[in-house]
Amino acid sequence: MLEWGLLVALGFVAAAFGSIVGLGGGIIIVPSLVLLGPALTGEAIGHPTAVGTSLAVLIVTALASTLAYAKRRKVDFRSGWLLFAASGPSAMIGSALTAQLRNGTFQLVFGCFMLLMAALLVARDYIRPIRRQWPVWRTIAEADGTAYTYGYAVVPMLAVGCAVGAVSGLFGIGGGSLFVPVMVLLFGFPPHIATATSMFVIFLSSITGSAVHAWLGEIDYLLAAALLPGAWIGGRLGAYIAGRMSGKGLLWLLRLTLIALAAQMIVEGAAAK
Repeated sequence: MLEWGLLVALGFVAAAFGSIVGLGGGIIIVPSLVLLGPALTGEAIGHPTAVGTSLAVLIVTALASTLAYAKRRKVDFRSGWLLFAASGPSAMIGSALTAQLRNGTFQLVFGCFMLLMAALLVARDYIRPIRRQWPVWRTIAEADGTAYTYGYAVVPMLAVGCAVGAVSGLFGIGGGSLFVPVMVLLFGFPPHIATATSMFVIFLSSITGSAVHAWLGEIDYLLAAALLPGAWIGGRLGAYIAGRMSGKGLLWLLRLTLIALAAQMIVEGAAAK
């Protein structure tokens, strides 16, 4: 009973935090399941199962937060569908490759990836978003009347979607750790719009990625069932909190989270070698 309570709490914390920073919660669920498997379930959880289970839970987390963001008109659905056109298929490819990484290698690669994302977000303070005449311009007006204008080109957006989808399927993290900084730095998305749109794309790509893991038998449905209630509540609460935070606060929270989790995963990966 205690283990189920811990899993519900893990789902809630991961979803709430993931929704705030636009990561979807997988970046907390996957390392938690891998590192704390014996304490949570009484036995070790392999990384393919952790990734597959995380993606299954991400469907619920991302849906809950997307609905909450949509009520405040923070989701750019047109841009989201464009990103998913590339990220959906590549998420399936990444999911099929997860089992090819051994445990120690998985932790090391995952940790280094998170450090790279943290460095990119730190560099954001010293790098101005690219300003150019993009062929596609978008204007989003939030529920409170605040309007934002930004632009992009279709081919770079598809390339970003393809890369992020592969990472999403491989690591089970939803891809928000790549989507948000790239959307902010390259295309000038406001952090709140990037976070909300990222959650929408995570919802769609998690469906395709988890379908592959389900086909490969890499989803623990009991674990997912325990994580889902907290994930639904946490996803909606995280979106609510994010709507009341500044863009700068969101980015700092994301940076610190990535650095802390990356350090833990690298240490564990090196120890497993």
